[in-house]
Amino acid sequence: MNAPLAVSQGDPSGIGPEIALMAWLRRKPGDTPFFVLGDPAHLAELATKLGLAVPVQGCVPADSAAIFDQAMPVVPLKTSIDGAFGKPSHRDALGTIEAIERGVEYVRTGEASAIVTNPISKDALYQAGFKHPGHTEFLAELAQRFWNVETRSVMMLWSPALAVVPVTIHVSIARVLSDLTRELIVETSRITAHDLKTRFGIAEPRLAIAGLNPHAGENGAMGREEIDFIKAAVEDLRAEGIAARGPLPADTMFHAQARERYDAAICMYHDQALIPIKTLAFDSAVNTTLGLPFIRTSPDHGTAYDIAGKGVASPASLIAALELATRLVHAQAAQP
Repeated sequence: MNAPLAVSQGDPSGIGPEIALMAWLRRKPGDTPFFVLGDPAHLAELATKLGLAVPVQGCVPADSAAIFDQAMPVVPLKTSIDGAFGKPSHRDALGTIEAIERGVEYVRTGEASAIVTNPISKDALYQAGFKHPGHTEFLAELAQRFWNVETRSVMMLWSPALAVVPVTIHVSIARVLSDLTRELIVETSRITAHDLKTRFGIAEPRLAIAGLNPHAGENGAMGREEIDFIKAAVEDLRAEGIAARGPLPADTMFHAQARERYDAAICMYHDQALIPIKTLAFDSAVNTTLGLPFIRTSPDHGTAYDIAGKGVASPASLIAALELATRLVHAQAAQP
């Protein structure tokens, strides 16, 4: 793999900049080089403030690999930033968006092999007119813009202990009931199975499909969604040759013995998926977007404004995201 990884700055008022510095400090021989899309002066000032021995060097993507061993390469943004730690500002939203857009474009042009995105503040972006619920949906728009590909992006949270996929993502619980359909469950599961095979190297992915209601509806006593369309979605998947089981009671899906029986859990809503994985693997879980014509990973945590700029944030999830991006790039390159 010749191209480096592109790392977006995330919200510059959060912990993204400092965990990028820490990830560079913890680089190991043989690690894939990365460059950060951000403000070199902001990052250099932060390194000095935190006492981190990280030389920061502005560059273009083509020079980043040669720089990586001696300094953290930073590709400057066109947009200036404020970056007051712990104080998010909508004025920084344009730079946050630019970093994501340019990172994806560098993947399209071959100047980067994948994009790793640092945490963003959705509220600050919304104040600046951002129209997407989150990263996942924005990346689908970029796939259409840069590749001219209509796709539906799927959010997977992955760790060595557990992989989960929420069918509905950044919507209220009230909307889950109207958004959740047989077709959506099948499409999400189909994309998951495809990417587990082509990017994770799992020859026959096994999917565990969660129910929506307590006890998976208890034969209709606690809700009919399992009877009305979740069971039919599982049957559709099996008819396509996908190894799917369910609907299963969500409260018994995530203990150690149960996790041995599947490769990914397909969950009906956001917290049904994220609570178990953040409990089991808070520092090692990675957010990766499936269904895209490019590889994207991200730390599985937020901006952490309360500790930003204090030097106490853990870079473990970002390092795991960099490692998973490298693994997925290699796996994709090995496909016939």
